[in-house]
Amino acid sequence: MSHNTGSTSKVDKLLAEQRDYIAKRESGYRERALKMYPWVCGRCAREFTRINLRELTVHHVDHDHDNNPADGSNWELLCVYCHDEEHSKFEDFVRYGGSSEKRREAATHNPFAGLKEALDKSIK
Repeated sequence: MSHNTGSTSKVDKLLAEQRDYIAKRESGYRERALKMYPWVCGRCAREFTRINLRELTVHHVDHDHDNNPADGSNWELLCVYCHDEEHSKFEDFVRYGGSSEKRREAATHNPFAGLKEALDKSIK
């Protein structure tokens, strides 16, 4: 069985370039954000030290990773768990829309209305 190493090396090269690009982009704003803000998750308030600092991420509030103002106003530090949750909420918002629909009245139908009386009759 022969493998096409030409296409594999192209993929490997593309992945390496993407990793380098992300690392270069992150190194700038991540380092600045870590100097600017306390090492605490902005959602769950978990505190971080140098030992577990890799689990603290920089979240872009407007979800635009190229929007990195010098004052850090588009960043918040989130632990990896809260960061994943924040992106899941954003993806759901994009996929299913916002909450601009009108508020619906609560359901008033009670499917178990009269159940007790019916059970009491069947026992007698």
